[in-house]
Amino acid sequence: MTDSIDKTLDCLGNASYVVVALLVLMALYAILTQKNLIKICIAVAILGSSANLFLVLLGYRDGGNIPIYYLKGAEESMVLPTPQCLTLTAIVIALATTALMLSLIILIHKHYGTLNIDEIRRLRG
Repeated sequence: MTDSIDKTLDCLGNASYVVVALLVLMALYAILTQKNLIKICIAVAILGSSANLFLVLLGYRDGGNIPIYYLKGAEESMVLPTPQCLTLTAIVIALATTALMLSLIILIHKHYGTLNIDEIRRLRG
């Protein structure tokens, strides 16, 4: 009975990695198949978010406490703070990248009048 519970918990522990893999696959599929620039921009944002989720998952320790020494309590183990710091940096970079992509999309729409990449390619000659 205890072994089956442990196996179930192990499967649930790996479910978050499966979610990250699904997010990466969905984002890559959208980047490769969509023709609308806004949808491609959203897919790039999802890809960045899945990378951030993967970083947080790598730093997680089962039963770990917050990585602040004076607030940790009686627990001896703490989650790793480095992936969390990297994730915060990546969130800021992703925000700037998304803002740049959206500003370029606005300029493209003003110039060509469409967001379809095939139409833009045809109009460009």
